[in-house]
Amino acid sequence: MTPTLRSARIGLFTAAIALCAPALAFDGGWKPLFNGKDLTGWTTWVSMQPTSDNMKTPTTIRGANSDPKKVFSVVDGMLRVSGEEWGGVHTTGEYANFHLKFDVKWGQKKWFPRLDAPRDSGLLYYGVGPEGAQSGHWMRSHEFQIQEGDCGDYHSLDGVTVDARVGDANQGDWKFFRYEPSLPLRTGLAARILKKGNYEKPSGEWNTMEVIADGKTLIHIVNGHEVFRGENSLQKVDGKTVPLARGKFSIQSEGAETFYRNIVVKQLDGPAAVAKF
Repeated sequence: MTPTLRSARIGLFTAAIALCAPALAFDGGWKPLFNGKDLTGWTTWVSMQPTSDNMKTPTTIRGANSDPKKVFSVVDGMLRVSGEEWGGVHTTGEYANFHLKFDVKWGQKKWFPRLDAPRDSGLLYYGVGPEGAQSGHWMRSHEFQIQEGDCGDYHSLDGVTVDARVGDANQGDWKFFRYEPSLPLRTGLAARILKKGNYEKPSGEWNTMEVIADGKTLIHIVNGHEVFRGENSLQKVDGKTVPLARGKFSIQSEGAETFYRNIVVKQLDGPAAVAKF
């Protein structure tokens, strides 16, 4: 075999391997949180869904690692969240200064009492304390909202607070905020904060979401666009306000079928505040 022919065959073989390889290469310090095979490294908390539109807490709770309806499962290498019962699947490990990245898309199924509402899920970070602290469903944490049309919004769960540059917003009697970097900084916000801009892809397509956080700065990114930036992550413990800068990741089930893949994280090598998108 001539050197030229041998090189050509090696090149074809290398290309074939590349085509068969996983879509995501874990380089640059990235580490997978989800192996695409099972829920190793994760635990579940299923609280069951509310039985009416205005009920905020469940009447019964299945609890930790009790998921008979397979609300959280692995399907074709993806993490499937059925949405049929409410709750969360969260990492066993805790994370502090991090850059988290994941892909998400909507499935078809929706469940009462959110049959007529936008499809909803959420990525929680800095999750601490007992499961179900927020409304009987989720951990104390910050939320990167995953909801049709609202991906990247910020939510406070169980009273955690941030400072952010916001204006007032509302929906009926529900008062919250909208993020706008040019506005003055407001402190101690424990509420929903609407993202800036809409960079979501059509329903059924994959979206890439990112969270960069070091406790002093929290950044939400949707398909490469920064949509929210907050500061000064705080919580109350025994009546005292203290920093919240380390905790678990958790993915919500909240009435809609959702798929996740390529869930990876890396340690920050500098302050989150210097990140620009």
